[in-house]
Amino acid sequence: MTDTTQRSAPAFHQHRGRGAFNAAFFAAAGPYLDGAQRPYKRTVFAELPRVVVELGSGVGANLPYLPTGGTLIAIEPNRSMHARLRSAAARRGIRLDLRERTAEDTGLPDGSVDTVISSLVLCTVTHPEAVLAEVRRILRPGGTFRFVEHVVAADGTPTRAAQRVLRRPWAWTFEGCSCERDLEGAVRSAGFAEVVVKRYRLHTPFVPFNPQIAGIARA
Repeated sequence: MTDTTQRSAPAFHQHRGRGAFNAAFFAAAGPYLDGAQRPYKRTVFAELPRVVVELGSGVGANLPYLPTGGTLIAIEPNRSMHARLRSAAARRGIRLDLRERTAEDTGLPDGSVDTVISSLVLCTVTHPEAVLAEVRRILRPGGTFRFVEHVVAADGTPTRAAQRVLRRPWAWTFEGCSCERDLEGAVRSAGFAEVVVKRYRLHTPFVPFNPQIAGIARA
């Protein structure tokens, strides 16, 4: 695949301190977070094809779900993640095509991929609707977008109150991450032919992060 498409997208402004902090945080906390999410990831990331596009690959938390010898086209604008991602891909025998781009503008041709995945990414992007439109653009007919994301809690719950109180420090620490997005609604409104979503709740110390969804949207 060649990087031929040029589209307008928000620039990613790398913050030297927070970028490095997030790379270190997810390298350290990744096994714990993945352990909590694993039952849901195993379902939506089951039987991935040999070439997968991932939005926000980070330090490689989802590499274990890819087939050995496969190819990951990683859309990851945070340069602080890149060294760990390359090392993790090499250890797992995954060919890495790393692209320092935002999810709103992957640079991939129309209708060129079978599967796009994301986890804990749509909370952070500047324009979720634009990202979902980009996913639909690059998927072949019948291709799938597979996702595991944290979402806004139900109104009137203690978790929703915590999300409101912590939204600004949370967003500052985690490079714009919002704990108040209705991402299920966004995916369902994005024009996919079929959307299947499971809602669930984790039990971690990261309270704003605990309401989650896992699902598959078909182009």
